Amino acid sequence: MAPSTPAAAAAARGALTDQNFSEMNPALSAEVVEALHRGGFRRCTPVQAATIPHLLSHKDVAVDAATGSGKTLAFIVPVVEILRRRSSRPKSHEVLAVIVSPTRELSSQIYNVAQPFIATLKGVSSMLLVGGLDIKAELKRVEEEGANILVGTPGKLYDIMQRDDASLDYKNVEILILDEADRLLDMGFQKHVNFILSKLPKLRRTGLFSATQTKAVADLSKAGLRNPMKVEVKTEAKLTSKDAGQQELGPSKTPLGLRLEYMICEASKKSSQLVDFLVQNSGKKIMVYFATCACVDYWAVVLPLLNSLKGSPIISYHGKMKQGPREKALASFSALSSGILVCTDVAARGLDIPSVDLIVQYDPPQDPNVFIHRAGRTARYDQEGDAIVFLLPKEDTYVEFLKLRGLPLTERECPSNTEDVVPQIRSAALEDRNVMEKGLRAFVSFIRAYKEHHCTYIFRWKDLEIGKLAMEYGLLQIPSMPEVKHHSLSLEGFIPVHDVDVTQIKYKDKAREKQRKKALKRKAEEEAENPKPEKKRTREKPEKPKRKKTGKQRQSVQTKEDLDELAHEYRLLKKLKRGDIDEDEYEKLTGFGDSDGVASGGDASDLDERKESGNNSKAQKKLKQRGKNRGSRKFEGKSKMKNKRR
Repeated sequence: MAPSTPAAAAAARGALTDQNFSEMNPALSAEVVEALHRGGFRRCTPVQAATIPHLLSHKDVAVDAATGSGKTLAFIVPVVEILRRRSSRPKSHEVLAVIVSPTRELSSQIYNVAQPFIATLKGVSSMLLVGGLDIKAELKRVEEEGANILVGTPGKLYDIMQRDDASLDYKNVEILILDEADRLLDMGFQKHVNFILSKLPKLRRTGLFSATQTKAVADLSKAGLRNPMKVEVKTEAKLTSKDAGQQELGPSKTPLGLRLEYMICEASKKSSQLVDFLVQNSGKKIMVYFATCACVDYWAVVLPLLNSLKGSPIISYHGKMKQGPREKALASFSALSSGILVCTDVAARGLDIPSVDLIVQYDPPQDPNVFIHRAGRTARYDQEGDAIVFLLPKEDTYVEFLKLRGLPLTERECPSNTEDVVPQIRSAALEDRNVMEKGLRAFVSFIRAYKEHHCTYIFRWKDLEIGKLAMEYGLLQIPSMPEVKHHSLSLEGFIPVHDVDVTQIKYKDKAREKQRKKALKRKAEEEAENPKPEKKRTREKPEKPKRKKTGKQRQSVQTKEDLDELAHEYRLLKKLKRGDIDEDEYEKLTGFGDSDGVASGGDASDLDERKESGNNSKAQKKLKQRGKNRGSRKFEGKSKMKNKRR
């Protein structure tokens, strides 16, 4: 029989322990227990049961636990309890607790979760400090209102803490919490975190929380914590199928209710498989992760235009959006019971969006550590959820790689009868220049992001099949980019659209089209007024005057010339011996004959006799003479060098 409540279901799976909040040791105050009960929290998760007693017993902690395991309450409850136990009420500008997290959204979420518990403290105020607001306005608010608990991003906290006019006192800080510590360091906040640590007293409690432990986190733990208690909470991974039983696979970093799958499909069919998968799971709350902001912008425009997804609520969310639209997008998706959020990794960390049923990783993350953070947006606390990653055929070793990291995946077969959506995407691009341009930008950004993968031995960008990828994006043409021009990437599989002049495609938005026409007209007028000069043939560059050679260089050249000349004469001597040439010809070729062509001191009858008896000795004399000349040149060169040195 199935458990009757979500909490009972969580207990049956082991997501909750037998430890009640009301029975913890050290004991929690009645006000905090009541606030927990109002929020529906009666029993602890493993990370809460292990962490809260350590922090309340004056110990530092370094917590490594799966995403969605209840880490936020594991540090909010101790923060409130520690401040409650103070003997005196704090002054308005006396900071007692600091909570640091990497993103605005996560900081806002922590702040909101903490409010019901902070409300149980008399005379204690809190403040959220995140980017996007004017620093002068923030400083004025801090000066007027003050705060005892600061929750914020490291950049904004650094800005406030380094200013003397902020009027905040950090001498009596009781506790510091660093949430998503690995991400704090990955995003380049190490300088800010170190500064924050330097401003706080050493006699404090510190909690370091992360779902993935890295060397940088270990180094930070050594620098910021005093003899920390390490809390490591892992679950037992299980491969679960709808028709089969469960197979034990050992320790995992994933929540118990999370089912991980993968699908391998050709690049040209990937977008069609995504649409088919979304249609099959219509009615669910789905998050789809893409590699770049440009990809999110493109698919957020394209997906609602497809026949099978018309009417489905599709919301985009990425890091290049302004703070207002970002918050609105997140609030809108959180309020939906079913819908699709297309996003980047800015939505991968810590965000607690209620009731997410399915995670689709359309593009695998550049950093493998982010894989589990993406998947962890579902199956949070006491819920179940599914996650799937789409892989190309040459990326299949990624499955084994994840398995070695404690993330076992089961394969989902790629359907062969899905509807091809590429014609619909291309039709949309032909009708609206905005779609065409966004597609080109998304394609280029994807190729460049692919080059930045951490697992380059699995994701080899030079193996990308550009032609098939261009079909996946529904492009009308393959863009001219250096990665395509200068590398032999495969263009196979691309079917060009004939009889289309892309320069004539118009924007559907009339205002944008009017602007484009004005820009084209202005450009044409400028070219008519200032015609470009014809390109002149490039003249051959005059040879640079040669530098005067050194004595050693001249000597080396002369030696080579002498050797070549000797070799030439030796070859002629061999020809003379074989009878290939006569002595007259030999002398003529070597330049040793008399000017009249007849040897002195004899008549013509003596010539034949001399030829037979003396040709070898004469040639040998010539060779010796050459050698002497060469030796004398060397000697002269050496004597000149000595004279120069003198």
